[in-house]
Amino acid sequence: MIYQLDNQLDYNRLKEKIKFFIEKQKTIEVKEVRAVRSLSQNSYFYLIVSWFALEYGETADYVKNEIIKKQVCKSIFKTEFVNKKTGEIREAYKSTSELDTKEFTIVIEMFRNYSSKEAGIYLPEPSDMAFINEIKREITKNNKYL
Repeated sequence: MIYQLDNQLDYNRLKEKIKFFIEKQKTIEVKEVRAVRSLSQNSYFYLIVSWFALEYGETADYVKNEIIKKQVCKSIFKTEFVNKKTGEIREAYKSTSELDTKEFTIVIEMFRNYSSKEAGIYLPEPSDMAFINEIKREITKNNKYL
């Protein structure tokens, strides 16, 4: 069940539920429900990643994982975890699905800036529909390279 903690009724229900679980010594999972990014934002991101990949000569997965996550937006994606058996702290990278709308917007802007300044590849703004439609056609024609 999802509880809105700014709603007093939900807040009280949650407190009672947690109290019950504590009394019964139950195992529970608590997680934050994050704002989801929009479908259009997600589509736009994968469109510009694919276009960059075609122009750069790499796969879309390579661009997303090696360039965006590990170079351009490392501060957003890099995380650490502890290996439960060895206690070793390891580096890991978040999935784009873990980002909220605000973080995803930052990633897109950082990637667009990197693309034009470092790679010389122009990535269209979301409102540039003529260029976006042209890119969609090119991606469809060259999908086997992505």
